[in-house]
Amino acid sequence: GDGSSFLDNVTKTYGIFQKARSDGYDFKQSTAIALAGEYDADAVKADIQEQIDSAPCVLFTWEASPACKKAIKYLDVAGAKYKIVRLDDPWEDGNPIRAELGKKVGRSSVPCIFIGGEYVGGFDGGVGDESPGILEMAFKGTLREKLMAVGALDA
Repeated sequence: GDGSSFLDNVTKTYGIFQKARSDGYDFKQSTAIALAGEYDADAVKADIQEQIDSAPCVLFTWEASPACKKAIKYLDVAGAKYKIVRLDDPWEDGNPIRAELGKKVGRSSVPCIFIGGEYVGGFDGGVGDESPGILEMAFKGTLREKLMAVGALDA
């Protein structure tokens, strides 16, 4: 009955998680990969690149995420124009995108923000000096100039 298909799903998901761990991904990224299940990685990567290229400032978000809400609020305060790509509507589509974004940028957290096609981090964190997140960029004075340079901000 349904019991065996549930167990099969759990076993398959755990196998995906274990493979991700053995491929060297951390716990959070491995979890994102396991939640995504089986999908066409090349198609998802192409979709991500298409989204990134579709606007000067692109945010991959979850609607309920406090960090996503803050990022949107402060981009609004800055007067920035941006595109939101929701990863939670529907989850079936968003989970593979989150898994591949994590592989691409080295961080599976949301929001995942790109300005001018370049990963800049999330709201208050990222990966290294090039992508510290928009909060740190705002304090350093680099956020407005980067948004302006790509046409996401009116001078």
